[in-house]
Amino acid sequence: MVYIALCALILGIIFGQFVLDSTWHDLCSELADYVLYLLMFSVGISVGMNESIIEKIKNYNLTILLIPIGVIIGSVFGGFICSYIFDMNLVYSLSIGASMGWYSLSGVMLESLANAQIGTIAFLSSLMREFIAFMMIPVLIKYLNTYAAIAAAGATSEDSTLPMLIKYSSEEFIIISVINGVLCSVAVPILINFFFPHYKLIKKAVTLRNSLCYSFYFLYNTC
Repeated sequence: MVYIALCALILGIIFGQFVLDSTWHDLCSELADYVLYLLMFSVGISVGMNESIIEKIKNYNLTILLIPIGVIIGSVFGGFICSYIFDMNLVYSLSIGASMGWYSLSGVMLESLANAQIGTIAFLSSLMREFIAFMMIPVLIKYLNTYAAIAAAGATSEDSTLPMLIKYSSEEFIIISVINGVLCSVAVPILINFFFPHYKLIKKAVTLRNSLCYSFYFLYNTC
């Protein structure tokens, strides 16, 4: 399945680059939406016909929110770490991390709020996250668990990576996947818009953290 999907993606890139003209873009996007709707409808039928799945989902209660909360915190923290690794502006790095795979929105937003370079980086990083998640979902489900695969997909777990999750997991996890994707998608514009107006506050917090770290390091060495 993974190799077929990869071959289909490469074949699509070749056709898009050398065979088809720009008029096919809107048609393919619209067709992909309808295929996704049909897929969601079929999953809904499977869930509705299986009462045990509905009972399991009810038993999750608020714990079902732990995955999107973890994805959001982990993505933002990843952006925080990358700001030091690549010596990047902290707000830019946090915003790129907060994109969580939603390349179409994050690229446009960060190009508008920052510049074209940051918008391009956000677009490519989110696109790579989606592509890597698409390839890694079977591996993560096999060697870890389905929750890890959903977390890796980020905001894309409700649409583009959903077919792979449907293929390699059960209907019970599909509902969780959609909820995760929806909540992560809602969080993307909120987080990006939060980071930019609060740049000075974030910078002060990081400066304070660095000062405390240096102070503890100095005290430890002197003792």
